[in-house]
Amino acid sequence: MGIMKKLRLATFATGVAAAAFLLSTAPAQAQALNNGSGQTVDTIAAVVNNGVITQRELDERMGLITRRLNQQHAPIPPADQLRQQVLNQMVLERIQLQKAREDNITVDDATVQRTLERLAQANNMTLAVYRARIEAEGVPWSTFTGDAKTELVLSRLREKEVDSKITVSDAEVANYIASQRGPSAGMTSDLRFEHIFIAAPLNASQTDIEAAQKKADDLLKQAMSGSGDDFEKLAKSNSQAKDASKGGDMGFLSPSKLPPEFVTAASTLRAGQVNPTVIRTSDGFEIVRLVDRRTGQGMTGDAAKLVQTHVRHILLRVGDGQSEPQAREKLLEIKQQIQQGGGDFDKFARTYSQDGSASQGGDLGWVSPGETVPEFERAMNSLQDGQISDPVRTEYGYHLIQVLGRREAEGSVAQQMDLARQAIGQRKAEQAYADWLRELRDTAYVDYKAAPGTLQ
Repeated sequence: MGIMKKLRLATFATGVAAAAFLLSTAPAQAQALNNGSGQTVDTIAAVVNNGVITQRELDERMGLITRRLNQQHAPIPPADQLRQQVLNQMVLERIQLQKAREDNITVDDATVQRTLERLAQANNMTLAVYRARIEAEGVPWSTFTGDAKTELVLSRLREKEVDSKITVSDAEVANYIASQRGPSAGMTSDLRFEHIFIAAPLNASQTDIEAAQKKADDLLKQAMSGSGDDFEKLAKSNSQAKDASKGGDMGFLSPSKLPPEFVTAASTLRAGQVNPTVIRTSDGFEIVRLVDRRTGQGMTGDAAKLVQTHVRHILLRVGDGQSEPQAREKLLEIKQQIQQGGGDFDKFARTYSQDGSASQGGDLGWVSPGETVPEFERAMNSLQDGQISDPVRTEYGYHLIQVLGRREAEGSVAQQMDLARQAIGQRKAEQAYADWLRELRDTAYVDYKAAPGTLQ
């Protein structure tokens, strides 16, 4: 299975390298330092409510991340910056683990063992071989097992506190189905939005993300209390999008050309209203105002149909000696060769793609709405049959995407609506989880003790 086919409710990535990198985002066990005289000492890096993160724990995490970045030949941030990012992440994890203890959430060893066995099986290995591969990456198996248990606890905590409380309305389902129909299917309603965009990509530091979130929250308060003219002024003064000079006016667009989160928001808004919550996307934070609706071109009688897309892609990962510009330029070169008759997409995918689908010529088969990451899905939905995209950036790297065909999803209307409801719920859960984490962090007592620049 290729990486674009997301494993629902999966705890870990499927690749060995990705699994080893899990250690960069899960707590390590504290150990004591030896001062050379036989005595063990350690210092406190941060106090988190009634617990602490030790300097040794922070050093170990820093070491794991640094080794992983070196193995990938990826640039390493300055020590102080990396240290702050890592410590912020550890603080957030520790707060969640404390909350899990309060909620009496536990995971037994048998569950951890079954999870590790499934992970090994997903990589076509026995558990013994998989363990050897992990240890070859420089990660002790005991640490990896402990971190697996932590991830399972955090997953159960999220299910209890966030995912189980998500609801999806019938109106949201109807709007989402319309947004998935593809460029040639026709839409029942075009939407005109104004927006204010604050950049904060998913790979930004926690400090930068929090600052962007605060700015977006402040702008939302101003937008909610003002008029349409006020929103336009706020966009011109604060938006980091290319259309800021136009007051953030995106013009009339069909739902298929809008981020799914915008379409979902439109299902509950009247013309002139500002969406009451900030929308989190992979690129940053969005404050949106629905300006107007108009009848779109196309058929209304079959608007309740879900469409599956037959799609293939070529993936080039960033890192491991390949920069973002290099990956993008290579894909542009491949696209040009294909369009000029210099090669077949299938052969280029088998030769160059770094996804598990490479052996199938990059073919992902028939993809239903919600089965790929949002950036990939938006690009896919904008393509005509046979058309090849420009390079598309996702969390996995850069993709060259080609749509081979579309068909109505099999099954009853009720089954199609259930599929749409699941996709909407997943996206709403991501936003709710980010909001919940921020609230949890705001109510916690955190005191940073370690001085910057002390890490080697």
